Amino acid sequence: MRPDFPLDTLRGLDEFSHLIVTWRFHLGSDADLHLGARSPRNDPTWEPTGTFVHRNHRRPNRMATSFPRLLKVEGRDLHVTDLDAVAGTPIYDLAPYFEEMGPRGPVTAPAWPAAMLANYWEPAANRPE
Repeated sequence: MRPDFPLDTLRGLDEFSHLIVTWRFHLGSDADLHLGARSPRNDPTWEPTGTFVHRNHRRPNRMATSFPRLLKVEGRDLHVTDLDAVAGTPIYDLAPYFEEMGPRGPVTAPAWPAAMLANYWEPAANRPE
């Protein structure tokens, strides 16, 4: 958080379990931009899908949104877990997650995201190769 923001900007945030964090894939480059369809994780067993179906650094603006669990607030320091960004990643915005503003009605998706992300939150050492 910017040091010039008053601490009051975080007042009450500690009452929420999760945040919405908007950040940027700052280590990506324009050379790695991919506009068009490709197989998720370049796995040919999954049908090619377009740029805006993927959630990775190959997007034109390299922006991302995560929903980390808020562990505690200490002054301007927010302690979170499950923020899938590397250390030093620029954070552009954050807000508490309101369940009432989540998706309405049934949520549908093809099978490949669940298969691809089955072990996403496991430490890299524990993931199957």
